[in-house]
Amino acid sequence: MKVIAINGSPRKKGNTYQALKMVTDVLEQEGIEVEILQLGAQEIKGCTGCNACFKSRNEQCIIKDDSVDEFIQKMKEADGILLGSPVYWAAINGTMKSFLDRVFYVAGANGGLFRHKVGAAVVSVRRTGGIPAFQTLNQYLQYSEMFMPASNYWNVLHGNKPGEVQDDVEGQQIARILGKNMAFLLKAVEQSKDLLPAPENKEWTSFIR
Repeated sequence: MKVIAINGSPRKKGNTYQALKMVTDVLEQEGIEVEILQLGAQEIKGCTGCNACFKSRNEQCIIKDDSVDEFIQKMKEADGILLGSPVYWAAINGTMKSFLDRVFYVAGANGGLFRHKVGAAVVSVRRTGGIPAFQTLNQYLQYSEMFMPASNYWNVLHGNKPGEVQDDVEGQQIARILGKNMAFLLKAVEQSKDLLPAPENKEWTSFIR
């Protein structure tokens, strides 16, 4: 089994990365392969709602010259997805938002590429705004019909300067428990996936049509 973790922070080894690492270290101890992808300071254009991915159904975004298509395939092949973002103005950072909008739009347009994978999210924050950012990440996972493990509190870790998240003792426990629960759920899904019926296909409406 394999988990792809996305570090949405422009800081390669900052608090968001370290929060992700607290979770992925536990996953690796449980025998699960992990790859952390650095989204960072890439120039990621936002989704334009052109619906080209619905027309082509080729699992690609029409916007090129970035890592979106590459990351989509890595996420598609993984058993689990772990999202990590810093908090900017009580929300996830702009690069991460543009990336997720396009990735999950393409995934949905192609029959639900992430359906029934295990998905979780963590955020790092200096002081406040962590809960709205955490909820935003969760909405992508929920929309995609992913199985979401919980921890013993919301997955928000605190720190300002890189490394300060290591002083958040409760946050470290939250990350550890999330890692353990994610590993448990990954193994449960792996053992039972051939026993489950095929999921119901999505119905598309615009409220009245």
